[in-house]
Parts: sequence; structure tokens; C-alpha cells
Amino acid sequence: MKRIDTEILIIGAGPAGAMAALFLSKKNISCHLVDKAKFPRDKICGDALSGKVVEILKRYEPSFIDQLVQSDIQVGSYGVNFIAPNNKWLRVPFKQNYAALERAPGFVSKRLDFDNFLIDEVKKKKNINFSEDIELRIFEKIEDGYLCYNTDKSIEIKTKLVIACDGSSSSFAKQVNNFSISNKENCYGLRAYYTGIKGLDKDNFIELHFINELLPGYFWIFPLPNGEANIGLGIRADVVTKKKLKLPHLLESVLNMPQFKDRFKDATLTSKIQLHALPMGTKQRPLHGDNFLLAGDAAALIDPFTGEGIGNAMVSGLCAAETVENALLEQDFSAKKLSTYDQKVYKRLGPELQMSTNLQKLVMYPRLFNYVVNKATNNTELQNLISTMFEDIDLRAKFKDPKFYFKLLFN
Repeated sequence: MKRIDTEILIIGAGPAGAMAALFLSKKNISCHLVDKAKFPRDKICGDALSGKVVEILKRYEPSFIDQLVQSDIQVGSYGVNFIAPNNKWLRVPFKQNYAALERAPGFVSKRLDFDNFLIDEVKKKKNINFSEDIELRIFEKIEDGYLCYNTDKSIEIKTKLVIACDGSSSSFAKQVNNFSISNKENCYGLRAYYTGIKGLDKDNFIELHFINELLPGYFWIFPLPNGEANIGLGIRADVVTKKKLKLPHLLESVLNMPQFKDRFKDATLTSKIQLHALPMGTKQRPLHGDNFLLAGDAAALIDPFTGEGIGNAMVSGLCAAETVENALLEQDFSAKKLSTYDQKVYKRLGPELQMSTNLQKLVMYPRLFNYVVNKATNNTELQNLISTMFEDIDLRAKFKDPKFYFKLLFN
């Protein structure tokens, strides 16, 4: 048996785990990062990188975002088009007056490329011990931490603290924290890559089409480098079960709808059509316990309305690193000490996730959603409200006030 000792073990090297490791490294704190895959590896995702991603990369190292901008793995995106069930388009930039910006406020990059971009940075750090091709599935609580094993127990890792970033099917979250997600809190994402789609936005605005057959989910089209695009369906799991939907067949029917048929007439499928579960942040859950933190998809932080997961995962990685730094100073990894992690995560993401949960409920009523989009096309304040969901700053306090929404929608 191979034995490894480390104070901090991070399970999962996606955006949450990679950023937790990188921020710890920046604080001169060593850690061991483990992933079940060997990079580069693919991840089913919409591939959109919001302003939160840009913000976190800048906080890590201002020049790091320059490396991303200068690479050929991304295209700059300046906003999002929301398309209501009545096919009314609402064009919302990520930043106002975006034509004057030196660089795009958001990006779209395949997870295959973006996650590897982060891992290339991880591999440069001497105080990050990175192990690939190791899937930890067995976890034993001991007095001062955890013993973590792979399936056949040929590898044992002893650690004082686990940061579990091992995705929507997190073995650690399920075993240790009894973490469960109901069908109403879970979403299925069906993804495919195409080339030759007509009508992609000149400023690479992403498209979210709220079609009656998919509500409260949507059909997405996200532009990528070299004329490629990420397309897919995001539908709540309980809707899929209730309606007995076959998602590949549903995608085919969507592409044959009048508003898409001509756009995909000469398009070519360049990938497999793949399905993945997306746990949504529709409620606040405990994200910590004695000697552990949950981050990224393992913490169910995906935006219920937009489906954003990468930026939220990276925010949780930063919060985890800050929490670990304080815990190490006192060598206290108790649940009480680590409770500040939940406070950090939900202070930053909580209002936004709550707003998105409310917006997801709104799209259950197509007529009301049509009304909101129609009104928003002539209401700059409402457009700015939606834009704020994507910006790299905390939501303003007024967005927490229900009277603010009533004023916007009905005055």
C-alpha cells in the first residue's frame, strides 16, 4: 500500500479544486491535490466563463487573466441573449457600454482546455503535490482528520482536512455529509458541439432560449473558437422524470423547430451528445463539518437560472483557501472553526442564488416570463438588474428587497 501524509487534501482538480490549491500555494500553504482523471480531460458543461471567473483569476494573479486572453482556447463574450417563449429577444450585455472595454468581460472556452489551463498553472507550483489517475472512494474519520482510500485500498492518504471538490456525484459528500439532491434541485445538462451554425452573435453573446417544452429549463447556444459552438439542453430532473423525456430525442426536435431549423441546416455535429447532472444552489446547505469543506459542484452551487457553475466553483475555492489559512493558524479544524466557510460562500453567492431561484420559478409561467422580457426590452433598470447577475461585483443591497422587483415589473 502506498501511504501519503498531508495536512490539506483537495479531492477533485476542476475549477474549485484547482483554485483552492492555487490560492493556498499563493499563501505558502502546501497541499495535495488528487483527481480521478488524467489531464487534459473533458467535462460536460456549457463552457461559459463569467465575470466571476475573470475576477477570481485577477485576484489570484492579475497577469494570469492576460495569459487566458492571449491564448487561442477562448473567445471573448460580451453578453447574453435571453429569448422568451414567445421568441422575443432580450439582449443584455455583461457590462454597460461594452464597446469601450479593452477586453471582453466574459469568455467561452471548452472545459477540456480551460481546466487544463488551470492545471498547467498548478503543475508549476512546488508546494502543490498533484496526483492524477487516483479515484478516492473510501473515507474513514479518525481523531485528527481522515484516512482516504482508492477502491482497492492500494493508496492511503492521511490528512487533517479534506476539501471535497469531486463534482456532482461526490463520493465524499454522500458518505461523510449525507449530502443528497432531490430531483427538483437537480438539473440534467445535455451537451454537443457543432460547427456551421448560422446567426451566431458578432460579439459572442451567449444564447439562452426558454422554450415552452423545456420550462423551467432552456436550450443554449454558446459560441467557441474557430466557428464552433457548444449547444445543449438544461432541464430540471423532476421535469424529465414527470414527462418521461428522452433528452437526445428532445434535442433533435428542438433543432427542427422553425426558429432553429434554418440555423442548423448546414451545421455539423463534431462530438458525441453527452449528459451530466448539475446540482443547483436552490437552497443553502451545510458545506462543512469536522475536518472537511465541500466546494464546487460537490457543494451544489450551480446557478438555477443561468446554469453557471464555473464561476461559483472558483469563488468557493477561494473561500476554502481563506478558511484553511485561518484554521491552520490555530490548528483547529473543528466544524465550529470551519463554519466561517459557509458564511463566506453564502455572503458572496447567496443573494445571487436566491434571485436566480426566484427567476427560475418565474419561467414556469410563460405568459409572465414573456411579459417580463417584453418590459425589460424597454426598461434599462431591469436590464441592469439582469446584467448584475454576471458582473464581477457583489449584488447591490436593493436586489434583496422584494419591493424592488415589484416596482420594476409592475410600475
